[in-house]
Amino acid sequence: MIDEIEITRLIVKNAVDDFLDSLEIDVAIAGGGPSGLVAAKHLAENKARVALFERKLSIGGGMWGGGMLFPRIVVQEEAKEILDEFEIKYKKEGDKFVANSIESVAKLASKAIDSGAKIFNGISVEDVIIRDKSVSGFVLNWSSIMAAKLHVDPLAIKSEFCIDATGHPAEICNIVQRKVGKLNTPSGEIEGEKSMWAEKSETLVIENTREVYPRLYVVGMAANAVFGAPRMGPIFGGMLLSGKKAAELILERL
Repeated sequence: MIDEIEITRLIVKNAVDDFLDSLEIDVAIAGGGPSGLVAAKHLAENKARVALFERKLSIGGGMWGGGMLFPRIVVQEEAKEILDEFEIKYKKEGDKFVANSIESVAKLASKAIDSGAKIFNGISVEDVIIRDKSVSGFVLNWSSIMAAKLHVDPLAIKSEFCIDATGHPAEICNIVQRKVGKLNTPSGEIEGEKSMWAEKSETLVIENTREVYPRLYVVGMAANAVFGAPRMGPIFGGMLLSGKKAAELILERL
């Protein structure tokens, strides 16, 4: 017999159990775009306890739409290994590789989940927890509550390390800058994203993937926004490599 109350009980119990299991973890990631998903997969497959929080219902960030809603992305030779690792099909065009953006997101998400990473959608990072002058967790609320501007207090999770993978807005770094006043950037502040220059940006996004405040790492387009580099457009090799680099840097310290 199919009973609505039993269905409700199963959904709520299993979802709450997952959330309770993620209250104290190794790495908390804000943002479910390509960099965040790659970082989650590499961390989790190396036995780190990882939870990723995405404020939208769908993960994948800007990758879903490819370039101007043409559902294709371009990846350069240096990042081809990540396409192979995630079993993303591609077509070689000269020295570049073209992949379907929808397949790419689906497989990034699937591999991250299979590795053991927990993904929570519809949850926004409202604030951070700072202890001993380092970021040690996220303050969370339902995105729908924040959109409705309801006066509902948030909840919190604790983590050894945090990752800002929120893309162009660099939301977590903005919060930290407001709270503590100084980041590990040349000016101590968010430098601001520059106009598109794919060649420079693809190199700089990997260089800029680093610790921006104690125990807070920044990846992907957020890294370029924080450190004042150009945006790159629909070439995603640097984004994928950025997520992998952040995972490697954190694993060295766990």
